[in-house]
Amino acid sequence: MELFDSLKQKITGKNKTIVFPEGEDPRVLGAASRLAADGLIKVIVLGKQSDVETTATNHAIDLTPITLIDPANIPADQHKEMLDALVARRKGKNTPEQAAKMLEDPNYIGTMMVYMGQADGMVSGAVHATGDTVRPALQIIKTQEGVRRISGAFIMQKGDERYVFADCAINIELDAAGMAEVAIESAQTAKVFDIDPKVALLSFSTKGSAKGDMVTKVQEATKIAHETAPDLDVDGELQFDAAFVASVAAQKAPDSKVAGHANVFVFPELQSGNIGYKIAQRFGGFEAIGPILQGLNKPVSDLSRGCNEEDVYKVAIITAAESIK
Repeated sequence: MELFDSLKQKITGKNKTIVFPEGEDPRVLGAASRLAADGLIKVIVLGKQSDVETTATNHAIDLTPITLIDPANIPADQHKEMLDALVARRKGKNTPEQAAKMLEDPNYIGTMMVYMGQADGMVSGAVHATGDTVRPALQIIKTQEGVRRISGAFIMQKGDERYVFADCAINIELDAAGMAEVAIESAQTAKVFDIDPKVALLSFSTKGSAKGDMVTKVQEATKIAHETAPDLDVDGELQFDAAFVASVAAQKAPDSKVAGHANVFVFPELQSGNIGYKIAQRFGGFEAIGPILQGLNKPVSDLSRGCNEEDVYKVAIITAAESIK
């Protein structure tokens, strides 16, 4: 089944709610309207009411199925409840006055709605920089127990082929423990997309064919991943051809359960991950869906500022699917 047909089936009837803090943007508003009209999710859009209505009029967008909340007009009792919850969550790191200032930012309002259970996930980043989306999520939703960092994965899809690449978006450098953590989180992401994860930790070396600190790091990461998630099919260090091509794997890593069959690829640092997914996208003709933020207690998705309406639509479907436990 095509990826998004499968995800639509997964979320239909689950009554998931996604909040969009960038309601004045026509790409966001158009996608939100379509999602609600298609009956896939419930939609909350944040934005100045007059501006949202102007955007809707100018782009022939139906606001009927959307719940529109103007941050400037949130009822006083609801605003106080949110403010008190934010102050409590920050545990003395912000005064009530500072927290009130934070709640002038729609990304903080949207994140608090997810934290307080008023929404199941948030999609932002069409207008805001990554930091503006990620910072509130880290401060309020925070990472899952045992997870030290978030990471960014891409689903790479072409025809019937479907793979996970990570970390391609967040961590400039990863130590061995961090790389192992990304491997385990990426396997969980794969399962959301009906991929049975076989995880390759990538290097320029395969099974000791080269030496150096960078190779040792990947070897250590593989050991940690085995110890932390013994039921997970994970192996390294593997060069990409050994991870992906069965004939090469037979020569370079004949005893590996992953080599030649990998579908989740974990890069040793951000530079190679970012380059790798863009090569697959531009040379290989793969659709790159993401980045999907991994490791948070509840899903928050960061759009590219160059996204189109269809990107917003698809990322919201992914976010809703991630919220299903």
